[in-house]
Amino acid sequence: MSTMKDRENAFENKFAHDAEMQFKAEARRNRLLGLWAADLLGKTGEDAQAYAKEVIKSDFQEAGDEDVFRKVHGDLGDKVSESDLRAKMDELLVAAKAQLIDEN
Repeated sequence: MSTMKDRENAFENKFAHDAEMQFKAEARRNRLLGLWAADLLGKTGEDAQAYAKEVIKSDFQEAGDEDVFRKVHGDLGDKVSESDLRAKMDELLVAAKAQLIDEN
C-alpha cells in the first residue's frame, strides 16, 4: 500500500509543480509581451514597466490568453496584426519557459 501512496503523492507533486511552472511562464511571457508592446507604443523606462504590469494584470480577467490578447491588441491597434501578435505571444512563451529553466 505504501508504494501506491508514494506514487500518488509523486503524481500530485508533479502536477502541482507543472501548474506552478506554467503560471510563472505565462506571467513572465506577459511581462515580456508588455515590454515589447510598450516599445511599439513608444514607451520607455518606468512607463514601459508600468505598461508591462498592466498586461500582467489583464491576465486575471478570465482563464486563457484571450484577455491578454485583447488588451495588447486593443492598445496596439493597427501597429500589429492579430496573427503577428499571436505568434509573438507564442514566441515569448517559449522564451519565458527557457528563462525559467535557465534559472533553475
